[in-house]
Amino acid sequence: MQQFDYVIVGAGSAGSALANRLSESGQFTVLLLEAGGSDKKIWIQMPLGYGKVFHDPTVNWRYMTEPEPNLDNQSIYWPRGKVLGGSSSINAMVWVRGHKRDYDEWGSVAPGWDWSTVQKVFHRIESWDGPTNVIRGTNGPQAVHDVTHDIHPLTRSYLKAAAEVGIKTNPDYNGANMEGASCYQISTKGGIRASAARSYLWPLKKRRNLNILTKAHVTRILFEGKRAVGVEYLRNGQTKTAHARAEVILSGGAINSPQLLQLSGIGPGALLQRHNIDVIHESDHVGKNLQDHLGGDNHYRARVPTLNQELRPMLGKLKAGMQYVLTRKGPLSLSLNQGGGFVQLDPDANGPDLQLYFSPVSYTRAPVGVRPLMNPDPFPGFLIGFNPCKPTSTGHLQICSNNPMEPPKIYSNYLDTEYDKKMMLKGVHLIRRIANAPALQSVIETELTPGANVKSDTEIAEYIRQKSWSVFHPCSTCRMGSDPNMSVVDPRLRVYGVDGLRVVDASIFPTIPTGNINAPSIMVGERASEIILQDAKS
Repeated sequence: MQQFDYVIVGAGSAGSALANRLSESGQFTVLLLEAGGSDKKIWIQMPLGYGKVFHDPTVNWRYMTEPEPNLDNQSIYWPRGKVLGGSSSINAMVWVRGHKRDYDEWGSVAPGWDWSTVQKVFHRIESWDGPTNVIRGTNGPQAVHDVTHDIHPLTRSYLKAAAEVGIKTNPDYNGANMEGASCYQISTKGGIRASAARSYLWPLKKRRNLNILTKAHVTRILFEGKRAVGVEYLRNGQTKTAHARAEVILSGGAINSPQLLQLSGIGPGALLQRHNIDVIHESDHVGKNLQDHLGGDNHYRARVPTLNQELRPMLGKLKAGMQYVLTRKGPLSLSLNQGGGFVQLDPDANGPDLQLYFSPVSYTRAPVGVRPLMNPDPFPGFLIGFNPCKPTSTGHLQICSNNPMEPPKIYSNYLDTEYDKKMMLKGVHLIRRIANAPALQSVIETELTPGANVKSDTEIAEYIRQKSWSVFHPCSTCRMGSDPNMSVVDPRLRVYGVDGLRVVDASIFPTIPTGNINAPSIMVGERASEIILQDAKS
């Protein structure tokens, strides 16, 4: 049995940051176990290459939800990173801290996680290459790129159209104010994806007290009584164990962390007993309180060239490829989402309640298994998307056997509340207002979806049920809080009911943040390292 001070399960956004910081002083030995393999693949490092890894089983868990009753019983695809860097290695790279309100919500149930505390952590994380100000960090490990000078001309038309309907342009939504239409900042450096692995693990090749094992699938947590003492994992067809002198830390994300807790005897008692798993600690909230952002988009055919004309023809692909190879610039160096922003439609919302996305490229909705980012529509087109920022529907996930290789059942429960249904309707109406503004109306030939024949709220609601999709922000399945009867982990991320075990990833979010969750996940890893190192001294 190998022995380390800390054993971290999962080298994703939070786990990479945590492993870096816990091993930084050289005082502790750290084992970082990742079920996936290396992230040193061209389609991961090239930003727009995420279309190629969107369904790649070598780097992606490729989860599917159970049939969703409010989405015409469709199963919704959930890509999750199975690779060093986790989902930060396969995502769209959009960097959003979140709104002050999000973290004050967290702090109200978990002291030490309010905005005044976490904003300092974000500042420490960032290496922002945009206009400097006291709010943005410039010396951190995580590169954040300002794309203002790189965007397609049509993205500027979107920003102008938004302004024409009263949505002001915001040069930095991660700055003092989040609201407005913006260019999306992305986690890249020099035209290369800056995943959490690249930012936090690549520089540590010579750090001898950090041991990183890839293709090591952890199957259960080992306990002595009520204390976690290590893990069991599969690697190269062999079952191995690793012992933790101090703590075992789960950083598997919103799906894998609660799954591993349930497989190891921490979860709803009846569920565990049904699958012949000895109950270490009964905790009904493990796997519950699941939240995700549900999105929709409007698809437009344009009268002017879009990225479709650059990326669809073989000659265009070759030109874009050569431009990227020689300069690390051009469309392959960016995200699909060049523009977007945050708006507050409800005056009582205390912050943005709808997130926008603008993509100067389009593709007719492909079946599950296809993500044709570099094979877009043969005609000029673009997409304007949206998602409600603070959905109120919650779901759950649960293991379906005691086999650790079998994926859990995921019940997202999208659109379970009237609020969420109304916000989706408001999203479609707002997108149409922006599209009808002079700056975009002049370049639009037709609205392809929902389509001119979809007019009434009843018709729009039916379109939403048929065509909505996950924005890939699952969280809150091991919710953090001060009340052990309502939470899985305490404010110091210790799992209630046992010793020597913490969870550090997006599953601990008390509520879903306003915006994309990669930046908050890295923040959780950094903040957790502070807490764990403090506790190690006491």
